[in-house]
Amino acid sequence: MNNHNEEKRNIASINKDYVRSVERHEKRQKAHKVRLFRRLTAFAVLVVVVMGWLTYTMVNQSHVLASKEEKKAQALEALEEVKDQQDLLNSQILKLNDDDYIAKLARKEYFLSEEGEIIFAIPEKEENEDKNNDSKE
Repeated sequence: MNNHNEEKRNIASINKDYVRSVERHEKRQKAHKVRLFRRLTAFAVLVVVVMGWLTYTMVNQSHVLASKEEKKAQALEALEEVKDQQDLLNSQILKLNDDDYIAKLARKEYFLSEEGEIIFAIPEKEENEDKNNDSKE
């Protein structure tokens, strides 16, 4: 009987060691799964944050680009207007260098005349219409 009790203790002991070993192995696997899940979750959060930042940056840059394109178009329009004014002023400079044009301008603006010319001042249509409207009232 003594032999039988020793075998039971050895068997119980082996079973206990085996069970503990299996339990430790299961705990390690479970802990490994938990760590893996945490790492994957952290990685996913990081990816979402980076993608959000990249999207925000892209949208912001597209708004800035559109704004700059609009300013460029406005600047080109202003440049065209300035070029037109410059051409007009250059043509006026050329005309003002011409003595005949200056004489004609002086006669028109300041009612100057050449010898033998008679100047008649004819009222403009707008002035006549204003006078007619005032008299009717």
